[in-house]
Amino acid sequence: MRIMALRHLNAVIRPLSRPAIVARPMAVKAFSTFMPRMNVVPTSTGQYSHILTETRGKVGVVTLNRPKALNALSSDLFYELNDALGKYDEDDGIGAIVLTGSEKAFAAGADIKEMKDENAINCYKKNFLGHWTNITLIRKPIIAAVNGFALGGGCELAMMCDIIYAGDKATFGQPEIKLGTIPGAGGTQRLVKAVGKSKAMEICLTGSVNLNAEEAEKLGLVSKIVPADQLVAEAIKTAEKIAEMSQPMVQMIKEAINQSYELSLSSGLRFERRLFQSTFGTHDQREGMTAFVEKRKASFTNN
Repeated sequence: MRIMALRHLNAVIRPLSRPAIVARPMAVKAFSTFMPRMNVVPTSTGQYSHILTETRGKVGVVTLNRPKALNALSSDLFYELNDALGKYDEDDGIGAIVLTGSEKAFAAGADIKEMKDENAINCYKKNFLGHWTNITLIRKPIIAAVNGFALGGGCELAMMCDIIYAGDKATFGQPEIKLGTIPGAGGTQRLVKAVGKSKAMEICLTGSVNLNAEEAEKLGLVSKIVPADQLVAEAIKTAEKIAEMSQPMVQMIKEAINQSYELSLSSGLRFERRLFQSTFGTHDQREGMTAFVEKRKASFTNN
């Protein structure tokens, strides 16, 4: 009996000592809100090596931090990024997230040194770059604050976010064709939805037609241009505004807009209407409309 009791105690204790995990999703469509079956990959719970994180009130801030490599996107960096974003997503005290890099480079692309010796079978078997898509499963809004280069994977990473603010010296492009390959994380899919087929073709097929901040704003790739030294502060300001709203409504809006890329117009309108109708079962809807009628500021409780 004593041995059986010890075995039972060990079975209870062991799971508590396991390392934190990062979810590695199976392949997902662009902007999909479908929650796929997850494969889990252990990661360290210690200090991150390739990113920096901080909390500004209700805003989580993640900074890519590989300055010598112009924030080249390695697999390890993405596992850390997924881990940090996942933790902010689960934190009830966080309402929005800002993702940024340095003034010189948001991210100059994928880590070519890491991938140059890969082979097709291995890439397919391990679903190479598949874990990048995890960012699109974060339910809270992510604002990309892009300074400097956002090329290749860097441009694709920015497009995975929900809002893009650009510094006045930002540059966006997809130069993969010059490396004998093609974009692999949304460059041929999200870019065309942002700038149109003709411009996306030109950017991806030549590898040398980059967009400056003004062009990116004109085409609709970015929402706003901000002086480089004010960019992160401006992104945090917007994130703070979002974080003060009813969080269930914030997440519903993000989900509904992203679903517009997946659904027909009639299906999308039906999806939106069902979400809208469901808000009338919440405290925040009653509070918001009552506050409007009473001409006072609403006090949301996220319920």
